[in-house]
Amino acid sequence: MQQNLTDTLTLLSHTPAALDALLRELPETWTLRNEGEGTWSVFDVVGHLINADRTNWLPRLKLILEFGESRPFEPFQRRAHVRTNQGKPLGELLDEFARVRRDSVEEVRGLNLRPEDFARRGQHPALGVATLSELLAAWAAHDLTHLHQISRIMAHQYQDAVGPWKAYLGVMHCAGHGAS
Repeated sequence: MQQNLTDTLTLLSHTPAALDALLRELPETWTLRNEGEGTWSVFDVVGHLINADRTNWLPRLKLILEFGESRPFEPFQRRAHVRTNQGKPLGELLDEFARVRRDSVEEVRGLNLRPEDFARRGQHPALGVATLSELLAAWAAHDLTHLHQISRIMAHQYQDAVGPWKAYLGVMHCAGHGAS
């Protein structure tokens, strides 16, 4: 499947509501626990998504449009959210993510991208050359990766409690994708 701007923006605009429906008003036993040392909690993942919209996806898209490959992307600080969100309630982060994402999607729509823009290229500091279309597809896949990660983190909390059913619960056997 090729990246399609309308489809991509639809998925991106649905992520905040999906997270809100799943996470709002859950006890902290679901949202602040992680999968072990060096892993993220649900709270961390939501903070990371906010930070990624602000400092990664949209800024890189604009950089491609303005400078192409002549100016490389700034390295993304994957853990910057930890310091920024300390002490905030999850509900506040969910509200913030909804606002930030709505603004991001509206800004992309406002760019009135043309078909030829999707082939424009930027320079990722670690991955090399990437097109604007690939960046948009990666943004959507990034959301899906973190929705999956949130499910895995939450399921991990019942790792022992599910007893013998663990054998049938695929989420209990997923090795994950690292902290981010």
